[in-house]
Amino acid sequence: MGSKIIGLGMFAPPKTLTNDELEKLVDTNDEWITTRTGIRERHIAPPGTANSDLCLEASRRALADAGIDASDLDIVIVGTVTPDMPLPATACFLQMKLGAGRAFALDLNAACSGFMYSLSVADALIRAGRGRKALVVGAEMLSSITDYTDRSTCILFGDGAGAAVLSECDNGDGVLSCHLHSDGSLWELIRCTGGGTVNPYGPETVQNRLNFIRMAGNETFKHAVTRMVEVSHEALSRNGVTIDDVDLFVPHQANMRIISAVGKRLGVPDEKVFVNLERYGNTSAASIPIALAEAREQGRLSSGDLLLMVAFGGGLTWGSALVRM
Repeated sequence: MGSKIIGLGMFAPPKTLTNDELEKLVDTNDEWITTRTGIRERHIAPPGTANSDLCLEASRRALADAGIDASDLDIVIVGTVTPDMPLPATACFLQMKLGAGRAFALDLNAACSGFMYSLSVADALIRAGRGRKALVVGAEMLSSITDYTDRSTCILFGDGAGAAVLSECDNGDGVLSCHLHSDGSLWELIRCTGGGTVNPYGPETVQNRLNFIRMAGNETFKHAVTRMVEVSHEALSRNGVTIDDVDLFVPHQANMRIISAVGKRLGVPDEKVFVNLERYGNTSAASIPIALAEAREQGRLSSGDLLLMVAFGGGLTWGSALVRM
């Protein structure tokens, strides 16, 4: 048996932070941000919101789209770097809030590749007979770890959640293959070093601003483009297809320059590349499932379509999946 996607859903907080509003916080402007990133606004969760609250809204929509109840779920996986708390897992809170009483739940941290890793794990569990239906969520509240005095990073990140429901199916349909990679030697390129066992939370952590995301932009760009192209080719080669066979290409929504460079090297026509970056910014693990839900809603993703997804994130991590919808 294999697995297939039977439901999609997404949620972003109503409040937005526009480029014009960021001008009041740091030395930047709309033209500078748009030219370098393609982002015009990002959604920001209000105070008192938990990551699991975003997960809950996206999951309810995905379950409704799939036409199943939370009690039908066997597996709940949340890909995130911004959990509700260090312990317990955000997936356990989501399981409780959904009423998915018979599902086992776990979090997975692969940064911006979090949804790809989570999808691969859920697919493997279904193939191994450990469950028949799985809920896979990518959700982030990056505003909670964004330094709004650092113009190189605060312009990039937003909050949101996307969810997919997987169900068992005949092998050869649905998720055709997943491909995952990582390189821990380059961990410093994208990092948030405060709050763990290396730098536990305390006055010095806050004083030195270690609880915020830091990124080496130029080096990250080079690795992102190279690895995303490589792992896309890996998925195509594994399944004996070419990029011309792909109906929709959904890359991680990190930066328009990265998306354009990857698409150009792969030879994907612009009309086959899904982009919603300008309205959400980089939502890390949430970006691909949010894009999938919107693509389906816009009629750009239909039953029978061949879908190629690819992501790259901190770790470093990267991955791809080829899916027959």
